[in-house]
Amino acid sequence: MDATTLPTLFTPDTLLRLFPRERANEFFEALFGDADEGAYDIELGYRGLQGSELVMELRLHERPGRCLACNLTQGLPQVFSRHPVINLNSLVEDIGELLRGRARCSGWSLGSTEQQSRSLHVVPLKIRLETV
Repeated sequence: MDATTLPTLFTPDTLLRLFPRERANEFFEALFGDADEGAYDIELGYRGLQGSELVMELRLHERPGRCLACNLTQGLPQVFSRHPVINLNSLVEDIGELLRGRARCSGWSLGSTEQQSRSLHVVPLKIRLETV
């Protein structure tokens, strides 16, 4: 896999298509019964290639008037890994389709929540790649 071509694959439009903005509202609707109860919006980001792992990010942006506290986001990797609305299995399959002919996704895992700033926390999505 050529690391220089990956940024051209994961454009802002492609990332938004892979993980639409409304998915955060659907997640909070399922979790709390009301999307307005959510403390953050979720955005998919591209971090880079680390060895044979493609690293994406689930970026948690604090919503206005809400608090994005560490104690709120530390358990999210476990929740995100199995929540049907977040649906990481399907997301990784979609990324695999995007990489078709270049690499194959052979598994994934979530890293620990990283606090980038008071209003931005990131959960790394690590996708194992195999050459085709």
